[in-house]
Amino acid sequence: MLVERVALVTGASRGIGRAIAIALARQNAKVIINYKGNKEAAIEVQELIRQSGAEAQLVQADVSSSEQVQEMMEKILKEYGRLDILVNNAGINRDTLLMRMKEEDWAQVMQTNLTSAFYCLKAAVRPMMKQRSGKIINISSVVGLHGNVGQANYAAAKAGIIGLTKSAAKELAPRGIMVNAVAPGFIITDMTKQLPSEIQDKIISGIPLGYLGKPEDVANLVVFLAGPGADYITGQVISVDGGMSI
Repeated sequence: MLVERVALVTGASRGIGRAIAIALARQNAKVIINYKGNKEAAIEVQELIRQSGAEAQLVQADVSSSEQVQEMMEKILKEYGRLDILVNNAGINRDTLLMRMKEEDWAQVMQTNLTSAFYCLKAAVRPMMKQRSGKIINISSVVGLHGNVGQANYAAAKAGIIGLTKSAAKELAPRGIMVNAVAPGFIITDMTKQLPSEIQDKIISGIPLGYLGKPEDVANLVVFLAGPGADYITGQVISVDGGMSI
């Protein structure tokens, strides 16, 4: 259980982030739901959590902005006085072949998927160091491990998350802060639902378990890494991909 633990989940209004926020709340964490623009979806997540008897707050912020991240962290510390769990989940994709990729497509994906994690991690580290405890979970991707056609920007950003995770884990271990990464495979989200059926069939054919994962599959691992059972795990990258990486 994560009783009295304060958890911030970025990009928590939909998809994997939504599932993570709900799963942490089920363990009695106090969850801060970060969202950029979809307030209606964020409110829905908050209501689901509150209906279960847990505590949830909304914080609107564009995590690709260092100023907004700092303001968000100040609000959290003013309200709770601490931060125990950070889940860097926010991300976008701008898929296209490398030769057709616009510079802004590269820059936006790197800023939102990688630089935002750096901003949030840096902001969270100060209170966690004072506490001499903390759990940071960065959401990477199997694409960051293996690459993918048409996703050079996304793959580079998610690979960067892995490097950031390992470096931060080494730096922060002496202060009792654990930093790990989760690398989801193909998970059922709004993004994958839009793929043509023939593309989905091709993807599934490369997954030993033979089906796409659910957001809850990722959330369950995040909850474990955020809890006391993972107190001797840091600097790791764990895939949740149905065996696709085998």
